[in-house]
Amino acid sequence: MRAKTEEQIAAEEAWYETEKVWLVHKDGFSLASQLKSEELSLPEGKVRVKLDHDGAILDVDEDDVEKANAPSCDRLEDLASLVYLNESSVLHTVRQRYGASLLHTYAGPSLLVLSPRGAPAVYSEKVMHMFKGCRREDMAPHIYAVAQTAYRAMLMSRQDQSIVLLGSSGSGKTTSFQHLVQYLATIAGTSGSKVFSVEKWQALSTLLEAFGNSPTIMNGSATRFSQILSLDFDQAGQVASASIQTMLLEKLRVARRPANEATFNVFYYLLACGDGTLRTELHLNHLAENNVFGIVPLAKPEEKQKAAQQFSKLQTAMKVLAISPEEQKACWLILASIYHLGAAGATKAGRKQFARHEWAQKAAYLLGCSLEELSSAIFKHQLKGGTLQRSTSFRQGPEESGLGEGTKLSALECLEGMASGLYSELFTLLISLVNRALKSSQHSLCSMMIVDTPGFQNPEWGGSARGASFEELCHNYAQDRLHRLCHECTFLQELERYKEENIELAFDDLEPATDDSVAAVDQASHQSLVRSLAHADEARGLLWLLEEEALVPGATEDSLLDRLFSYYGPQEGDKKGQSPLLRSSKPRHFLLGHSHGTNWVEYNVAGWLNYTKQNPATQNAARLLQDSQKKIISNLFLGRAGSTTVLSGSIAGLEGGSQLALRRATSMRKTFTTGMAAVKKKALCIQIKLQVDALIDTIKRSKMHFVHCFLPVAEGWPGEPRSASSRRVSSSSELDLPPGDPCEAGLLQLDVPLLRAQLRGSRLLDALRMYRQGYPDHMVFSEFRRRFDVLAPHLTKKHGRNYIVVDEKRAVEELLESLDLEKSSCCMGLSRVFFRAGTLARLEEQRDEQTSRHLTLFQAACRGYLTRQHFKKRKIQDLAIRCVQKNIKKNKGVKDWPWWKLFTTVRPLIQVQLSEEQIRNRDEEIQQLRSKLEKVEKERNELRLNSDRLETRISELTSELTDERNTGESASQLLDAETAERLRAEKEMKELQTQYDALKKQMEVMEMEVMEARLIRATEINGDVDDGDAGGEWRLKYERAVREVDFTRKRLQQELEDKMEVEQQSRRQLERRLGDLQADSDESQRALQQLKKKCQRLTAELQDTKLHLEGQQVRNHELEKKQRRFDSELSQAHEETQRERLQREKLQREKDMLLAEAFSLKQQLEEKDMDIAGFTQKVVSLEAELQDISSQESKDEASLAKVKKQLRDLEAKVKDQEEELDEQAGSIQMLEQAKLRLEMEMERMRQTHSKEMESRDEEVEEARQSCQKKLKQMEVQLEEEYEDKQKALREKRELESKLSTLSDQVNQRDLESEKRLRKDLKRTKALLADAQIMLDHLKNNAPSKREIAQLKNQLEESEFTCAAAVKARKAMEAEMEDLHVQIDDIAKAKTALEEQLSRLQREKNEIQNRLEEDQEDMNELMKKHKAAVAQASRDMAQMNDLQAQLEESNKEKQELQEKLQALQSQVEFLEQSMVDKSLVSRQEAKIRELETRLEFEKTQVKRLESLANRLKENMEKLTEERDQRAAAENREKEQNKRLQRQLRDTKEEMSELARKEAEASRKKHELEMDLESLEAANQSLQADLKLAFKRIGDLQAAIEDEMESDENEDLINSEGDSDVDSELEDRVDGVKSWLSKNKGPSKAASDDGSLKSSSPTSHWKSLPPDPSDDEHDPVDSTSRPRFSHNYLSDSDTEAKMTETNA
Repeated sequence: MRAKTEEQIAAEEAWYETEKVWLVHKDGFSLASQLKSEELSLPEGKVRVKLDHDGAILDVDEDDVEKANAPSCDRLEDLASLVYLNESSVLHTVRQRYGASLLHTYAGPSLLVLSPRGAPAVYSEKVMHMFKGCRREDMAPHIYAVAQTAYRAMLMSRQDQSIVLLGSSGSGKTTSFQHLVQYLATIAGTSGSKVFSVEKWQALSTLLEAFGNSPTIMNGSATRFSQILSLDFDQAGQVASASIQTMLLEKLRVARRPANEATFNVFYYLLACGDGTLRTELHLNHLAENNVFGIVPLAKPEEKQKAAQQFSKLQTAMKVLAISPEEQKACWLILASIYHLGAAGATKAGRKQFARHEWAQKAAYLLGCSLEELSSAIFKHQLKGGTLQRSTSFRQGPEESGLGEGTKLSALECLEGMASGLYSELFTLLISLVNRALKSSQHSLCSMMIVDTPGFQNPEWGGSARGASFEELCHNYAQDRLHRLCHECTFLQELERYKEENIELAFDDLEPATDDSVAAVDQASHQSLVRSLAHADEARGLLWLLEEEALVPGATEDSLLDRLFSYYGPQEGDKKGQSPLLRSSKPRHFLLGHSHGTNWVEYNVAGWLNYTKQNPATQNAARLLQDSQKKIISNLFLGRAGSTTVLSGSIAGLEGGSQLALRRATSMRKTFTTGMAAVKKKALCIQIKLQVDALIDTIKRSKMHFVHCFLPVAEGWPGEPRSASSRRVSSSSELDLPPGDPCEAGLLQLDVPLLRAQLRGSRLLDALRMYRQGYPDHMVFSEFRRRFDVLAPHLTKKHGRNYIVVDEKRAVEELLESLDLEKSSCCMGLSRVFFRAGTLARLEEQRDEQTSRHLTLFQAACRGYLTRQHFKKRKIQDLAIRCVQKNIKKNKGVKDWPWWKLFTTVRPLIQVQLSEEQIRNRDEEIQQLRSKLEKVEKERNELRLNSDRLETRISELTSELTDERNTGESASQLLDAETAERLRAEKEMKELQTQYDALKKQMEVMEMEVMEARLIRATEINGDVDDGDAGGEWRLKYERAVREVDFTRKRLQQELEDKMEVEQQSRRQLERRLGDLQADSDESQRALQQLKKKCQRLTAELQDTKLHLEGQQVRNHELEKKQRRFDSELSQAHEETQRERLQREKLQREKDMLLAEAFSLKQQLEEKDMDIAGFTQKVVSLEAELQDISSQESKDEASLAKVKKQLRDLEAKVKDQEEELDEQAGSIQMLEQAKLRLEMEMERMRQTHSKEMESRDEEVEEARQSCQKKLKQMEVQLEEEYEDKQKALREKRELESKLSTLSDQVNQRDLESEKRLRKDLKRTKALLADAQIMLDHLKNNAPSKREIAQLKNQLEESEFTCAAAVKARKAMEAEMEDLHVQIDDIAKAKTALEEQLSRLQREKNEIQNRLEEDQEDMNELMKKHKAAVAQASRDMAQMNDLQAQLEESNKEKQELQEKLQALQSQVEFLEQSMVDKSLVSRQEAKIRELETRLEFEKTQVKRLESLANRLKENMEKLTEERDQRAAAENREKEQNKRLQRQLRDTKEEMSELARKEAEASRKKHELEMDLESLEAANQSLQADLKLAFKRIGDLQAAIEDEMESDENEDLINSEGDSDVDSELEDRVDGVKSWLSKNKGPSKAASDDGSLKSSSPTSHWKSLPPDPSDDEHDPVDSTSRPRFSHNYLSDSDTEAKMTETNA
């Protein structure tokens, strides 16, 4: 923001002092100055203003005056930045910007666009790149800025975004839509496959404009359908795929449209086609003179030429979208067939048929069917479904379902239905082909949806007097829904968020939103599933009323309007404009107020009921195309026959290969299959609501951005809405005021009242006030702290880098305090922090600056590090060069050595062989890895394809399942509601019936009483006639009573009239009083409204002033921050200046000291020069003396020659020592370099060790996380196994319970049979005892003793066998109980062992994982240890070499010392011999140099020794770590062995348990086998028992016969034994009676009983059978033992002998 100059500030102050205002009038607004009201005497509610353009002074209402902003606000980019926010200020700013060709303006969170007249050059590609990568705060208002903001938000948050275009028809929504998509396609780009490019988008735009646009009275190319273009983006922010969904297509426009409007553009393009071959094939060479659809070719030549060019462009676009020539040809065939159907026409001459059959024949040929099939599809099936609606209303009973066939469809309506159906199918096919060209299988992360719908349609704005159609109502309804969504997002949701976060904001001046127009169209009944007479008066919208009236016989549009006005029309007492509906003066017309009553549209409802009825021809269109004989047509539509791309013929384009497209399709399907929609989704009127619901639900799932497109001027704009209440200026409305202030050229093109109406309808001021007064930017605490923590580094230093935040809110408060923000610019909520507009942008800018500063420092550090590394590398290279030079020198000395030649010859051969083997191995490894990689890549691609295919299938199945489930739920809800309604109706019916019965009885009673009264009166009259004299007297009395009654009646009537007159007078007085009160109430209401408006205006001005004050406070706060920053910088500058001054003084002192030292050194140098000159003179004198001596003393020549020779030897030795010293210097330098290299190596090892430790920590963390994941998976698997095990145990328990129940049943049956057998045994014993007594008595004469003995033996055997069976059964029961106990114990032990085994297995797996990790760690440590050992060995070798070199140097030092002593002695000798002293001084200097070198070597040796000690310590530490690792590994191995032993023992226990279980199962099986054998034995025993009872019966018969014979003998014999015989007879009678009684029950007991026995059936012995039984039961006789037959023969013979004796 640029600083204002003093002149600007002064001008603003003068502006605000004059109190400039806007005076609102009917033509717009004018600038004026408000005069001071203190000096004036004006009535209340009036103000006096002075117009600026002519100086006129007017007294106007306060409501007509609005505050004006300073001229600096005329072209603000954001309307929310205005100081005073009101309608006039907003319109003035928009008008000023429009005059300066600035078409876009920010309106808080939204964008406001004025439709340009012409094509401005602000949409070029150069302008696109200016917005690329920018933030919203850095961009000027533009349609590209909205696209860039949405794109940046999508990349930052990874959330779906949507851009919604709102406005009237012709306001430029489709143009802005195209610019948005072109910007995204250009800036974002696409992946390598070019799924969605600019060329494809231009082709798609051309295709949609041709097939979906048509000229209207408001727009030359108006969009006649709604569309959602979805762009799916990948991880890199590029377009991965795209798709388009369309809805609300005006398919009936093909055949029928409003007057002075045209059909879709593609028909005119096709008729103007210049391709002769195509025209011939489509039979378009000769066009029809008239067409019932109104499709006629263009008349002007230039229009024809332009249409032909557009057709060529359309063909090119279809080619770009990969639509094949065959598919294009199919489209042209369908379009031409529609044209020919319009030329054919329809008539009714006896039956419905074509008017011109030759044109119908052409249409049938193009569609690939016969004329009869075409005629049948259009005309022959209207009764099948022509007037029946596909959805059934519950008001209609089953017998009334045929009443909907009221008016049949006309022939022309059938033809129009076929044309609209064909075009709808063609449009849907084109959308699917477009989606096929735009889809891709690439993975998409998020998407961006751009919504374009037809704008508000108002024929009056286009200058037409006709009423709006049903299609225009649908488009206006969709716009109302989108405007309501915008208001909810920008206002209501913000309020709800503030309430949830406990943020107090006052918005009392804002009026509540009313959606009466939306409710009047789509409001559903609360019980819409079940409609009955009880709920007939419940308010329902127009769409629902249309659906209901279409089913009512005889319903008309008038009845429809009556019902609609009864629900939403103006009621008594309502004020003007409160109702969303108003009656029109025209018949069958009504007015509906859209955009909150600012856009009143007159609708004509004629023919709307016919529209809601299903046209069979429309439904037959799809079948006709699928059954076409032309393969190019049938193949296209047969492939779509079973697909789910169209929902009830409403939404097209639900295809798509990406997951996001499938998710959007599922969301739209859910809208059509949830609740009431599942039942009503096939109703034509309800489809409109469901399509808009699907659109709203789809974009609600994303972050929405709104663009308001305003229409600047309209031809037929009538000013204020007719019949609507709007604000008027009382005193200034009659004045002749100009439309506005004089301003730049082009401003007068704007229609200010039209703009004001659009501004009020969009409720932009509410959103702007919310944006200004509220906190539009907000962030969650944790996100804000993480994002802006970089702005407060001292907090990070205070808490540390690894500080864990416990209280996020407290941390954010500390961060905000450290950021030093103005208190009014932010607010703390419960879960997030809120900011005023622009505050977060400033924080982002500060963060970017801080980040760039940190990045700059990081780059500098990186560059410094790289430079240092390069310097080290150069040093190493220098060392390497020196090493190479030394090696070359050494090589020169050994190159002629024969062994060296042999070594150099043999070594390359060995190396070559090794290298070849290595290369071969490497090649093999590379080939293997390449093959593995290809295999893995192939498998991965296959798996990816399978995964995509399965995911697609799963999503499809899921959607189908959801549809079915929702349908089922809806049907169940429907059934429940119907059942409840039926029950309620039945209850009401019963109550009414009871009331009716009671009333009927009461009526009968009353009739009886009346009859009785009449009879009594008649008898009285007859009695009076019979009585003579008495009758006259009674007659007189009767007449007198009648006269009295008449008089009384007249008197009462007069009194009643008097009372009525008094009441009427009082009523008139009350009415007058009520009228006065009503007038007073209206006056007070008007005053209240005025006060309320004034309060709202004052509140708005107060809020504006408050916001202005807050802005000034924020600006002051920023200035204070800048001042503090400037003061701190100034103090720092002062400190730096002071520091520099002190430094300068210090340097001056050092300079003086250096000058003094230089002067002293200069003096010393002069002294040295003087000394040198003296020494030179001495040398000269000594040389002279030496010459004198050599000349004088020749005898000393020999000694001199000897001294010279010694001197030469010493010089040679000195040279050798110099060379050795040079070598020592080189070795010292090499040692230094080695030391440097060791230090570098140590540093590198330390860094690598730290990196390895960090990577090891990361690996440990990853391993921990993976272990946790594996542990969770194992826990899930264990839970599943535990559940399976529990299930198996439950099954086992059930089996055991069944087995126990069976055994109990068997035991019960055994006990019952045992009881019965015992009873039988007792009775048999008693019988046998009696028989024994009888036999003992008759033993002398008994002929059958042997038989009785045998019977006794058999009975004893049976008793024994029965006792044995009882014992065996008890033993078996005990054994079974023991086995059950053992099985339970085994099962418990097994479960315990299985749990222990699973636990041990888990522990084993964990230990194995730990062992593997420890083994890996050990391997890495061993590698490091080996590397360290090798390095240490190398270091030790180097140390040994250095020690050897040190010893050699010590030896050389000793030798040099000895030589030095010798030289010193020689020097002393030479000094004594007067030798040259200069040579001696040089030798001394060399000796001193050697001593310094020796000292340097000593220091180097000490440093190397310390380095060696450190290396030894590191070696010891590594050895200790290795020992510790080895000990830990040994412990882990021991634990592993112990666990393995435990696991082995557990396995052995498990095997033992399994063996025991097998043994138990085997015993169980054996017991079952024994049980079966016992059952068989029981059956055989039962059979034997039957035979025994039969034998007893035979025995009874024989005894009876014998007793008869004995009686005869007793009669002959003496009577001495009479007592005994009588006793015997009594016993025999008892036996007989017992046998007769127990014969049947014993038989039944023998049949039902069962016995158990552990012994086979051979232990049982059978009773002897009876011959009669042998005859009747041959099977039993064959199964008996053989000795029974012998016994029978003996018994027969004895019986015969007995008979003979008798």
